Amino acid sequence: MTSIPFKYSVQNILMRKITTFFTVLGLALVVFVFSSVLMLDAGLKETLVSTGENDNVIVTRRGAVTEIQSLISKEQASIIEQLEGVAYIPNPQASKETVVLINLPKKNGKKSNVVIRGTNNIGLSLRRDVSITSGRIFKDGSNEIIVGAAIAKRFRNLQLGNSVKFGGDNWRIVGHFVSGGNGFESEIWSNSENLMQSFKRQTYSSVIVRLVDKQKFLNISEAISADVRLPLQVKVEKLFYEDQSEALSNFITILGLTLTVIFSVGAIIGASITMQAAVTNRVSEIATLRALGFKRSAILIAFLVESLLLATLGGLLGLFLALCISNLEFSTTNFQTFSELAFKFSMDGEIALLSMLFALLMGILGGLIPAFHASTIKITEALRYC
Repeated sequence: MTSIPFKYSVQNILMRKITTFFTVLGLALVVFVFSSVLMLDAGLKETLVSTGENDNVIVTRRGAVTEIQSLISKEQASIIEQLEGVAYIPNPQASKETVVLINLPKKNGKKSNVVIRGTNNIGLSLRRDVSITSGRIFKDGSNEIIVGAAIAKRFRNLQLGNSVKFGGDNWRIVGHFVSGGNGFESEIWSNSENLMQSFKRQTYSSVIVRLVDKQKFLNISEAISADVRLPLQVKVEKLFYEDQSEALSNFITILGLTLTVIFSVGAIIGASITMQAAVTNRVSEIATLRALGFKRSAILIAFLVESLLLATLGGLLGLFLALCISNLEFSTTNFQTFSELAFKFSMDGEIALLSMLFALLMGILGGLIPAFHASTIKITEALRYC
């Protein structure tokens, strides 16, 4: 005889209901942690990578990692909007923007930093995903603000008609907006010139430019590099925000995978103990199988199949638990800007596949030693237990 029927492995798992349940549960919790880490990382990247447009470029001070660190004079901003390659519809499609941080109380009683972005009508049109969900856009020359959906959910007193004090002035909330779930939803927007006056600033933080076409990026970049009046740098807007995700993404990945490794060791040991107990309790059964003509390799494979079945059940349960938190919104501090950033757990096919492969790996590692032990039991010794 070459192989033991698959039905044999299934029946043995079903006979040990309690040990099967706790082994599967332990594996499921590890898979859940592993999936959650990948979902957090994917959600963070989706939020920041989807921020900005591919045909927009962002100009900041050379060496600045974020807009908050950047300073661009009014003269420099005027030169930028006149560069060849900037779209005209009918005016230069350039938004001179000011970015500052303020501290606001959250609904849970804590406080957190929030990005205030000073922009204008052109800046709003450059972000195609931005749309007003309630109220209206702020008026030029007035202390009015619109609040991103993610901020409105988490912070106090950000309903329409309320006022927020910052920069020494009161700012009236006239609208709420969404932007396709990207990072802009974690910001508050106002008119750039009014924001500069309130904070007594003479410089912008960045200039956002719409290109005639993507091929003009190199022209803009070379023109800025060649002009001694412009100690600035230029990046595609989407790439700029993607780069900002790296530090936070790496932190989440390292912390999450560390926890996963710790938990997975426990799960592997648990699976190994379960399978070893199964071997010990079925010595006479193994002897009978050997006496019937089944080879050691068949015994080894049968016990590995049992372990893989346990891992598969654990993986599926872990994925189900992970799916329950899919699209759950989570907020943290963006290490680059030190401001509140909201993003979601995001599940996709790749994460599901990696989670199942991870579960099967735990099953193999947990079942290999007991399976090998089962296959090496001698018939003469095993028959003493019969």
